[in-house]
Amino acid sequence: MGELFKDVPKIKYEGKDSRNPLAFKYYNPEEVVGDKTMAEHLRFSVAYWHTFTGEGVDPFGMGTMVRPWNSLQDPMELAKARVEAAFEFMQKLGVEYFCFHDRDIAPEGETLAETNRNLDEIVALIKEKMEETGIKLLWGTANLFAHPRFVHGAATSPNADVFAYAAAQVKKALEITKELGGENYVFWGGREGYETLLNTDMGLEQDNLARFFQMAIDYAEEIGFTGQFLIEPKPKEPTKHQYDFDVATVLSFLRKYGLEKYFKMNIEANHATLAGHTFQHELHLARVNGVLGSVDANQGDMLLGWDTDQFPTDIYTTTLAMYEILKNGGLHSGGLNFDAKVRRASFEPVDLFYGHIAGMDAFARGLKVAHKLLENKVLEEFVAERYNSYCEGIGKDIVEGKVGFKELEEYVMKNDQITNTSGRQEMLESIVNQYIIEV
Repeated sequence: MGELFKDVPKIKYEGKDSRNPLAFKYYNPEEVVGDKTMAEHLRFSVAYWHTFTGEGVDPFGMGTMVRPWNSLQDPMELAKARVEAAFEFMQKLGVEYFCFHDRDIAPEGETLAETNRNLDEIVALIKEKMEETGIKLLWGTANLFAHPRFVHGAATSPNADVFAYAAAQVKKALEITKELGGENYVFWGGREGYETLLNTDMGLEQDNLARFFQMAIDYAEEIGFTGQFLIEPKPKEPTKHQYDFDVATVLSFLRKYGLEKYFKMNIEANHATLAGHTFQHELHLARVNGVLGSVDANQGDMLLGWDTDQFPTDIYTTTLAMYEILKNGGLHSGGLNFDAKVRRASFEPVDLFYGHIAGMDAFARGLKVAHKLLENKVLEEFVAERYNSYCEGIGKDIVEGKVGFKELEEYVMKNDQITNTSGRQEMLESIVNQYIIEV
């Protein structure tokens, strides 16, 4: 189809004073922050599904997106055109990674065998493009939620035939992820949950989900896939009660079944808020438990109770997110994947660039602010001082396990006049604001 974004040049860094909407104001991939370049810190990724297959459909209306490739009627020709569009877009944007579901890149056929042939043909084309451009696959996954066969779930379906189909689909998805050099593989529960306990055997469903994960672990080892397995927590949507509700719920599940050493978390900002948490909370909880693996970078609308998947533009949120990521030593094999879609009214192809530029600049600015906060130990020193009572005396004895209730009672009998100190929340928030404004 030739050049599909012909009116858009390669996006360049022009600095904060630029008024060019097709330029980066804060994201300078070669700028060194600490011991890495911005590109190395942030590892930005484009979500294939929202960017190249999303049509702008919502529950109240048909698609609105104007895309040059949508004129093609043959499903395979359309899939090939999307590959061309994807790599042109990513090259012009300067993003080094992308992510996909199996059904994003190739259409489903009449049989699984036909579907797999479709995948093989498109994967061969993607592989050529990756070798040509140097763009890499951050992670792959399987869509186990869209087709009607998954109406009751996939690995947690009451229908064993559906479980078997889902296993076959993940087997193929793992194979193509390995073939394309994917650095991770993501499991998102999709419809792994329930609407009502009146018709649900929760114990069996969760046991089966654990069996499914173990099968994936075993097959990955068999084929030599060494990428990191990630689980993406999400509450609600599409089921009322998702089994992967949040980081704490997933950790509990993994530990129950002895699977914790095989998985890390892919944390999505919008999913965190739907769970009633902040994005920072979910990142922090994953980090302190050693399971922070990757991020779906987006944001939700605080006035709307569903997954709006907006591009991230809130500098306060991106600052606190990068604070946790930097404390984690980075995202290692993970990255910042823009699981975000332009608004239904932003339907022109150029809007895809505007959305990604906004998100990349927001995280670049957040990175610099977070680095400066850590470099100056502003919050670190305050927190250390706040918990200083556990570094000496009775607090140290508590931490080292040298005392029990009887010893603590004896201590309090002699020291029952307690003095607390202020948490200074407002002061700390003001300091963070100051850094955001000044850096």
